[in-house]
Amino acid sequence: MIKPIELVIFDCDGVLVDSERIAVRVQVTLGAELGWPLTEDEVVGRFIGRSHAAIREQVADRLGEETAAVWAERFEQLHREAVDAGLTPVEGLPEALDAITLPTCVASSGSHEKMRHTLGRTGLYERFAGRIHSASEVARGKPAPDLFLYAAERMGVDPAACVVVEDSHPGVQAARAAGMRALGYAGGLTPAAQLEGPGTVVFHHMRKLPVLLLEQ
Repeated sequence: MIKPIELVIFDCDGVLVDSERIAVRVQVTLGAELGWPLTEDEVVGRFIGRSHAAIREQVADRLGEETAAVWAERFEQLHREAVDAGLTPVEGLPEALDAITLPTCVASSGSHEKMRHTLGRTGLYERFAGRIHSASEVARGKPAPDLFLYAAERMGVDPAACVVVEDSHPGVQAARAAGMRALGYAGGLTPAAQLEGPGTVVFHHMRKLPVLLLEQ
């Protein structure tokens, strides 16, 4: 028997805040500067949904540890500047949150510092304060299930009673591996086909989220 939903776990970048486009632009810029030319599609495929540590490991494998350290430092600087210049919530997200009555939390590949900044700039931080979980707190980032299982444990909810709202291929993979249902948001950068799979409903507009949760 399928358990009723008791907890909605939100990814942050690309689901709550429209920051993935910023991150992709910055990564393309850094690749051109530091010796690893990447297209936007390549950045989405390689980096989106993955932790800072996993991205840094890829850069180190390609360009060496010293360059990876410079890349990480420059990314943090440029990303912060771009966020301050005009980050917004994902379209329709605040209205969707207003209509959701289920308990919610955040589980993101980003650091707590980054989420305090992005969620704070968009007025969303207080909606989730005290219920925000980072990949920095677990052994393995997405697509491993560790982060979502950790969030469920901290919130005191059976994984089978959780639904994850994600916008990346590693994210929906992690939800499935955790034994959770997934709602794949295809209104961002990741093609819908990369979100599809078992136990996953793909949707394109955040305004549909409250109704979709009722149908789970």
